[in-house]
Amino acid sequence: MNADLLEQYTRIRKQTEYICTPLGNEDYVVQPIVDVSPPKWHLGHTTWFFETFILKPYDKEYREFDSQYNFVFNSYYETVGARVIRTDRGNLSRPSVAEVYQYRKYVDQHMVKFLDSHITDQSLRDTIVLGLNHEQQHQELLYTDIKYILGHNPLFPIYNPDDDFPKSAGTSSSATLRIPAGIYEIGYAGDGFCFDNECGRHKVYLDDYAIYTSLVTNAEYLAFINDGGYSDFRHWHAEGWDWVKTKKVIAPLYWHNIDGAWMHYTLQGLKQIDLHSAVCHVSFYEASAFAAWSGKRLPTEAEWEVASSALSWGQRWEWTGSAYLPYPRFKRAAGAIGEYNGKFMVNQMVLRGASVATPAGHSRATYRNFFHAPHQWQFTGIRLAG
Repeated sequence: MNADLLEQYTRIRKQTEYICTPLGNEDYVVQPIVDVSPPKWHLGHTTWFFETFILKPYDKEYREFDSQYNFVFNSYYETVGARVIRTDRGNLSRPSVAEVYQYRKYVDQHMVKFLDSHITDQSLRDTIVLGLNHEQQHQELLYTDIKYILGHNPLFPIYNPDDDFPKSAGTSSSATLRIPAGIYEIGYAGDGFCFDNECGRHKVYLDDYAIYTSLVTNAEYLAFINDGGYSDFRHWHAEGWDWVKTKKVIAPLYWHNIDGAWMHYTLQGLKQIDLHSAVCHVSFYEASAFAAWSGKRLPTEAEWEVASSALSWGQRWEWTGSAYLPYPRFKRAAGAIGEYNGKFMVNQMVLRGASVATPAGHSRATYRNFFHAPHQWQFTGIRLAG
């Protein structure tokens, strides 16, 4: 009996539905922008993963819940077949919310029965564990997408007045840690779970550097705004400057200047900005511009990982100055699982650490998150280096 997998499966699946508990039916379908998926789609997609990669190939008694769901809930797996275009996920008024929850219940019942059997195939076990970590990724995306959906509602509704969503602690970015020049190793080493993009532990040479022990605060970022940071091209990459002018960006996502006071939307509604908290929802363009304005820079992902054991991290995903590229000896796995990370290794920047929305125990010092440079909707922040 795979009691450990069964416990993890049950706990993680329940947590996903807990995140959606405060939502009304209308909230489940909204897709304001292409990067935001409707909560209903997240619920279906994470279920589809287990049906497609576990039950259908390994459980001879399993019968597919609905053959159309492969088209509806496939995200980007070309190997598995055709899928709904990402921009059309918000047009899926059907299947209904109730039907998606029925789908989850159906698959969960079969998965619990399947996990109660004796699983000796290590590759199968690895795929199940990958599916659990995949669902935890979508739990964080649910928080970010729900916040975007509600944060662009003119009423700025409260997500849940009783929610215990972690709050950002106060921070100060004045102290630095000095790391001497030398050869260091980065990348995952161990017997536990990691994503394939963390593998290929290798040596890197780092010149001596200093890295700040805390994140940039709202007060520090506000100083950048007040000094005309968004109107001075000298601080910005060319693409970033075009983004500022085209999108008319004047502050981080969810910031609103109301009657001369800076407010921001939180999952607890519209609130005045806490000057001592770490700045959040900034793009790579903004993070890089702030660093340039400060006379500093963003750390590389190697610098971040080498220093990580001495840093306090977990409030914000932290932009690095490193492009998302494969480590030495990286190879894509065969089949659909090989599409998980490798196909995205172009035109994206690496983020390190974790955020207040990251499920407990889901991140590691070697975890390589990645997003395109203009993205603000994730819980992103800034750590400086020099």
